[in-house]
Amino acid sequence: HKLFLLSHLSCYSTGSLLLAVHFYSLPRAAPLILSTTLGVLLLMLSSLLAYAGICRSPRNSSLFLTLCLTISAFWCGYGVLFILEGQGVLNATGDFCNALVPGLVTFTLALLLIAVVGFLCREVILALIASAVSLASAHEVAMCSSPTFGSSAVACNYMVICLVGGYFALGRILCFLSKERIVLPGTGLAKKKTPEQLQSTSGSTNRFAVTALILNMLSASVFGCRLLGITGKLFIGQVPWLWAAGVYQLGICILSYRAMDVLMATFFGFTSILKFSGGYCLLYPIWQPEEPSFPTPCLVAFSILFVVLALFLTLKSMVDGLYLLVYVAYCIALACCPKGFFEGGPQGVDVAIFVASALMSLLHLYNMAASAKMPVGRGAAKALLARSRWLKLREGADLHAPYLGYSKYADAEVLAYACSVLASFAMARTGDPQAPLATVVIPWVVVAGGILKLLGGSVAFARGKTLESSAFILYAVMWIIWGLTRYGGLYGTPRSFHAAVGIVAFMLFNGFIVFCSVFLNIAWFLYSLTFLLISVSFLLDAIHALPAGYDIAATLIFGLVSFYCFLSALFNSTFEGSCLPMGRPIVQLSGVGGGTTKCLHLPARKASSVKRIADILKNGGTCGIPTDTVYVLVAACHRPDAVEKAHQSKRQAQDRPMSLWISSLKQLEPAKHLFSPLLWDFMEAAWPSPISLVIPRGDWVDFLGMKDSAKYVGTPQSIAIRIPDCSVTTHLIDMVGPIVVTSANPTGEADTTHHNQVYAKLGDKVDAVLCDGPSPENIASTVVDCTKIDSGNIGFFRVGIIPKAQVKPILVFFLPS
Repeated sequence: HKLFLLSHLSCYSTGSLLLAVHFYSLPRAAPLILSTTLGVLLLMLSSLLAYAGICRSPRNSSLFLTLCLTISAFWCGYGVLFILEGQGVLNATGDFCNALVPGLVTFTLALLLIAVVGFLCREVILALIASAVSLASAHEVAMCSSPTFGSSAVACNYMVICLVGGYFALGRILCFLSKERIVLPGTGLAKKKTPEQLQSTSGSTNRFAVTALILNMLSASVFGCRLLGITGKLFIGQVPWLWAAGVYQLGICILSYRAMDVLMATFFGFTSILKFSGGYCLLYPIWQPEEPSFPTPCLVAFSILFVVLALFLTLKSMVDGLYLLVYVAYCIALACCPKGFFEGGPQGVDVAIFVASALMSLLHLYNMAASAKMPVGRGAAKALLARSRWLKLREGADLHAPYLGYSKYADAEVLAYACSVLASFAMARTGDPQAPLATVVIPWVVVAGGILKLLGGSVAFARGKTLESSAFILYAVMWIIWGLTRYGGLYGTPRSFHAAVGIVAFMLFNGFIVFCSVFLNIAWFLYSLTFLLISVSFLLDAIHALPAGYDIAATLIFGLVSFYCFLSALFNSTFEGSCLPMGRPIVQLSGVGGGTTKCLHLPARKASSVKRIADILKNGGTCGIPTDTVYVLVAACHRPDAVEKAHQSKRQAQDRPMSLWISSLKQLEPAKHLFSPLLWDFMEAAWPSPISLVIPRGDWVDFLGMKDSAKYVGTPQSIAIRIPDCSVTTHLIDMVGPIVVTSANPTGEADTTHHNQVYAKLGDKVDAVLCDGPSPENIASTVVDCTKIDSGNIGFFRVGIIPKAQVKPILVFFLPS
């Protein structure tokens, strides 16, 4: 942690030194650092800072994380502007200042807020860095507004950051060399927080939310500054701020799913669409002289989605719910103004968003960093719902439990369904076929229907929803390709045949999804079926046979089905029970989905899960568990009913008998006299490992308490026994006692190498699955025949992960020379 903090400060110091040199040499005719070079270096440093904040920040240092991501986003947009200036894109008088000022205004205020909270929470070094960058940005704004203001003041502020970084590095080096006898003031690392402090600053808090709120300030500043006269025009130079904010907010959307915050992740996904749309609109001079118009139906649908999301977010925090209402007003203002972002109404709401986002940033940051909390209305709506008989909030450890096994992400289906609504209603605005770019459709179709749906599909796959993830990814590809083709003017006159062939191929894939959704639920069947209407719309347009009004009909049907799925996903993830059910499978086959309500799936990394599996085994259950090779099906030796159940569920073949596993040879110590010395030494040397030893059956079996279970294990002459080289498995055996083991797949099928496969193959036949993701190996254990080991010979029933060349030397070592 100490070395990391030094490297993190070196990133700040390096970037600040580059900017200090640039501003000191700015009055010269030839700057010391070219603009393009400076921009590329700033982009590299912004990437390092983003990595530092996301992957290497201390878990309970929210201020550190926010500062890293905020300066990273600042230098990302800043660097792109320097590159544009160096390449001559911003060559008109005042263009560079008009492009620069909105970002500088935003980060001046944002970093000032971080500095204030840092000083209040006694994070002096971070507060000094934030305040110095804030002052440098403020001086640069003054320099843009008044040419008489010199650039030296900006350079001095960046030099302060270099001095702070050097002072801290010197303090840490002296502390290390003196073995902590010499500690310069302010350079001592913060003491570890008490458990009470950790509990108050962790839990369900989304540490990435503050940066996303600052990015909302950034996009609002671009249009708000134009309304207030701070900038002279809206043009291509301000696109880097908008798209940098959009890219970072997409990343924060993903990180919010990692933080198990579904509602805020959905909100950040929504706002990223607005940022990409705003940047896209400012590019219009490239392809047309007139400002583009907006699809009103899409914006009306967007405002409804924001309203619904605000209502659900109110259950978590009253203040957050009210904050979302500002975006409802924003979408309504955009829908009422044909030119959207370029008109005064939406720009006025942008000013309100800037102020509201600043206040929310301060509120969230202080509540995460300080021990005292500002009231946000948390639990107010929850107290009202406590009196309701019909609605009960979902809470507890299983709130974000994945469909299969363990997942690091919360469910992203809410966002995916909402993006289907936006993409479909964007089609309702029919534009001029000769000027397809005159209407702003591409951001809603490509970003919402494509990129964000790809995100939803990836998260669904991580949570074990294979069909849903396949559909989301397929539909995302369809929206991206056809959105760019149809609404981007990328096709020419000979488009019909090639475009039609591609669309028909997509329709065939979607037909397979429709068929599979018959076995999932009614809502998904309708969702996939109605997407065929959208595909038919694309096909008819490709062959110049699209009837008038068909787009509107397809949009309404698919959009309404998607909206129902959006509401259902929100309700079912927030409240207990099925308030808005997705429906039962249209066709229910035996064994398909049979374990969804019966078979538990528990993450192997939790000790409580292993204990729960142990309790199930002790009570006569059967479970699928991970091992050092592939997944296996196990039952406790002292429960003959469980062993018989495992035997029957596998339809165990006579040539593949069940084996016996122990956790240590100490379990066989009482029966050591029943084993030959050579066999005992061989077992002691071979285990723990993925080597199963087939040894003669004898009275030693009775010492393991197998009783009536013995008839299901091994053959009348021999038994395969093993000590696995897996800490989870051996710990489980320590808790339960010796276990009977067989492969976790129906007899004759391939070995299972993932907990999802166990669930799919035996989900209706076992009581629980201990989930640990992909198995470490794809090959089963090596089975060695030790029935004739006393004569110096061993055989091999199966050569698995351990080859013969590694097994035979073990025996040779113990044979008399």
